[in-house]
Amino acid sequence: MKTRSLLLGFIIIIYATATALAIPTTITVRVKSKDAKFVGTSMGGALITIEDVDTGKLLAKGTTTGTTGNTSTIMKAPITRGMPISDEKSSKFTATIDIDEPTLVEVTAYGPLAQRQSANKVSATQWVIPGKHITGGDAWMMELPGFVVDILSPPTHSSYNDTPKIITVTANVTMMCGCPLTPEGLWNSNKYEINLLLKKDGKPAGQFPLQYSGKPSQFATPLNIEEAGIYELAVYAYDPTNGNTGLNKTTISVK
Repeated sequence: MKTRSLLLGFIIIIYATATALAIPTTITVRVKSKDAKFVGTSMGGALITIEDVDTGKLLAKGTTTGTTGNTSTIMKAPITRGMPISDEKSSKFTATIDIDEPTLVEVTAYGPLAQRQSANKVSATQWVIPGKHITGGDAWMMELPGFVVDILSPPTHSSYNDTPKIITVTANVTMMCGCPLTPEGLWNSNKYEINLLLKKDGKPAGQFPLQYSGKPSQFATPLNIEEAGIYELAVYAYDPTNGNTGLNKTTISVK
C-alpha cells in the first residue's frame, strides 16, 4: 500500500512538473483576400485551425472576426518594409496555446464561410517557440486566392419545356473579402475576364462573356438555348495580371 501511494505521488509530481513547464504562447492569424482586403465577419470569416505538425494534435480552432480593414491603408497607401496594413478592428483570430518546447505548427485557413461554393483553403507551417508570441505587426498573415462567384440565375436544376429559348444568366462576383467589382472602380471589372463556359450533355457548347449589368458586382449574358439536353453552366472570374481565379457552376434541364 505504501509503495502504491509513493508511486501515485511520483506520477502526480511528474505530471505537475510537465504542466508547469508549458508556456502560454499567443498566435494571431489574419486572412487577406488576394489583391484585396481581409476576410472578416461580413463574409462569415475564415475557419482557422492550428495543429502540431509532428503529432497532428489540434492546438486551436476558430473563426476570423472583424472588419475588412482600412481601404486606403491596404489598397492605396505606399507600403514600406515592416509597415502593418491591419489595425485593431481588422479581422483576425487569436489563440493562446500551451507548449513546452519549440513546436512546428501548421495554420490552415478556409473561407469565406458565408460563400462555401467559392471557399478556398491555404496553409503554412512555422516554428513557434514557447513564450515567443506571434502578434506583432500583421502577425501570421495568410493570403486567400480566388473570387467569390455566385450564379443568381437560372436557379439550380431549373427545367424548361420549350425551345428555342433565351435564358438570362446572371452572377454576382466579388473579391474573397466581399469587395465589389465595378467598371473603373478600385476592383476594375473591365480588367477581369468574367465568362460563361457552357456544356451540353457533358460536351463543350461555347463560351460567352458576361457584361456588367449596372449594379456593383453583378454581371449577365443572354443564352440562346435551341436544343433539348442537360446543360452545365460554369461562370468564372479571372484576373490576367496575377492569375487569380474563381468559379461557380449550376445545371439546367431542357426537354
